[in-house]
Amino acid sequence: MPRDVLYTPQSIEALDYDRDLGDPGEFPYTRGIHATGYRGRLWTMRQFAGFGTPEETNERYRRLLAAGGTGLSVAFDLPTLMGRDPDHELSRGEVGKCGVNVTSLADMEALFADIDLGAVTTSMTINGPAAMLLAMYLVVAEERGTDWAKLSGTIQNDILKEFIAQKEFIYPPRPSMRLVTDVFAFCASHVPRWNTISVSGYHIREAGATAAQELAFTLRNGIEYVDYAIEAGLDIDVFAPRISFFFNSHSDFFEEIAKFRAARRIWARVMRDRFKAANPRSWQLRFHTQTAGVSLTAQQPYNNVVRTALQALAATLGGTQSLHTNALDEALALPTEAAATLALRTQQIIANETGIVDVVDPLGGSYFLEKLTGEIEDEAMAYIDRIDRMGGMVPAIEGGYPQKEIAESAYQFQRSVESKEQVIVGVNEFVSTVHEGIGTLYIDESAGHRQLARLDDTRRRRDRSRLNAAIDRLQNGAKSESNLMPLLIDAVKAHATVGEMCDGLREVWGEYVEDPII
Repeated sequence: MPRDVLYTPQSIEALDYDRDLGDPGEFPYTRGIHATGYRGRLWTMRQFAGFGTPEETNERYRRLLAAGGTGLSVAFDLPTLMGRDPDHELSRGEVGKCGVNVTSLADMEALFADIDLGAVTTSMTINGPAAMLLAMYLVVAEERGTDWAKLSGTIQNDILKEFIAQKEFIYPPRPSMRLVTDVFAFCASHVPRWNTISVSGYHIREAGATAAQELAFTLRNGIEYVDYAIEAGLDIDVFAPRISFFFNSHSDFFEEIAKFRAARRIWARVMRDRFKAANPRSWQLRFHTQTAGVSLTAQQPYNNVVRTALQALAATLGGTQSLHTNALDEALALPTEAAATLALRTQQIIANETGIVDVVDPLGGSYFLEKLTGEIEDEAMAYIDRIDRMGGMVPAIEGGYPQKEIAESAYQFQRSVESKEQVIVGVNEFVSTVHEGIGTLYIDESAGHRQLARLDDTRRRRDRSRLNAAIDRLQNGAKSESNLMPLLIDAVKAHATVGEMCDGLREVWGEYVEDPII
């Protein structure tokens, strides 16, 4: 975004404190949703982790918790994200490589072995099969005698951004949205502390969107979920307080802080004025942040520590409720334990050594920051209004609109890098011929072999007639208006695999094939 050389009181003369800012904890929450900020409670330090088998990932989780982590965040491998079992032909060579493989209830049990699910918050980054993985988590909790009402965490469950950016969809948009709202309704009644969706701008930004586009498309996705949930008969003040968001913290320091502040303001006004929500918790935008993976470089990888620290600082100054810091080696591989621990230490240093937690919204009132917050809000609202005129985000996605906008932004950014208008230290300027060798984590094929063996054991031990009956009920439910969560839980208890549950719905709803964006 274009910037002036200097900002003065005249830059924000149209700003009204009560209308546009308010004190922290007060509408429109520009300065934060909590009156005491981090003095009352620090953000959750939730390191995203998953690789290989559930046992290997469980060991990493327990070490991160022992190192001071305060929440878990599950990274699943590509077969799991796509709803495929390890023995599917498309899974070959991918099992356990970019995350942990979870195929059946036995895997979920191993993933959380010796971890008290009632005492830790868990975030699961999965979308197409989100309802299936949540069903597995709930069954594990039930087996251990943990009351579902005590479970706290988040299932990403954001299918719209898959169509826009990440492309890990399974079913067409409209039946996919039905799965999302079924999770909303079920958890409102049975898992009240669970965040039923994490509307994700992170992947939209990673695909090449600008800060304003990330904000606009993410919040408009959130509006779409609210529309669909209301149409399904849900009370907005019952489900809306459990909607959370997930943003990227990129490298333009002040722009990112302004983006987070604008996000709270827009969402508060949309929920109160557009949807007439009466509960103030429905107005409050709560979000997790991850530092920008796309900003990491394979060249001079130790520079990534600096990038991540500054991005994490922007996230905390912007008021995030939860944070993941990327590791220095993630442009090369999944992080080693040492790199993941250093990433966690980055958060701990910010929290305990910088003093930023002592004051709520310490940059509030900056002429530059307040002007920038307003400009990002205006640009984001222009996109939201345009999508409204298209009939909503689902028709916009079907027409390829957000995909085209992001593709153009990504192209323009790459041109700026190649022309050196945008400097990337160590890549197009300040380049070094000295190779900085670092150790990386390598996932061999043994994880795949072990997962195939456990899958064979699961299939051999289970009651086939009980399984078939559960899948039949799931398919019949998909043809009706029944909530599918109880049917998925029954299928999990019958030891159905992720692939079998997803395939059952594929037979009813079909698979989505994207039209190329030209």
